[in-house]
Amino acid sequence: MEFQDVVRRRKMVRSYSTEPVDPAVVDLALHNATRAPNAGFSQGWAFLVLDTADDVRRFWAATADDLEQPDTWLAGMMKAPVVILPCSSKAAYLSRYAEADKGWTDQDEARWPKPFWDMDTAMASLLILQTATDAGLGSCFIGVPADKEGAVREAFAIPDEFDPIGVITIGHPADGGAAGSPVRRARKPVADVVHRGRWGHHPSPSV
Repeated sequence: MEFQDVVRRRKMVRSYSTEPVDPAVVDLALHNATRAPNAGFSQGWAFLVLDTADDVRRFWAATADDLEQPDTWLAGMMKAPVVILPCSSKAAYLSRYAEADKGWTDQDEARWPKPFWDMDTAMASLLILQTATDAGLGSCFIGVPADKEGAVREAFAIPDEFDPIGVITIGHPADGGAAGSPVRRARKPVADVVHRGRWGHHPSPSV
């Protein structure tokens, strides 16, 4: 698939069939994720892959309130045969930038204007989503409910150093699945969100 087709076709899929996903696609998605840009080549990320029926169900058991009577959203999401939790390590970044070649002598978090550990892991997550699209699969990125993170950590022994920044589901889209947000809300025109030279200056886009 051409890159522009991947960009155009990628969307959040919230309803899946139970058809298995080729493990080679998952492996490729994870390989691609490690090619994401990351500050200082810190590589402060890790990816928890849940690709067995038991592990996937344990994830939903840790995050959902009622697996026996799921709502439409949960019923569709639970069928995804692959769940990936991208996790970030702040400690990896603070440690990396205290090394001699970076010039800092401490690990003061205040030096960081933004949490690059989360941002870089999010960029890695996008590469997973794009790889799934390129393979003809559906995917979705959602958050871990704040009040359920402890249960997720306990269920899968996630160490304190790593924080799940979200959840990626991967699978074959179900026929008649949810249409998604773009059907309910119009996509903002590029001209409305791009400012050139100064804020509020919106020349006509070239594409």
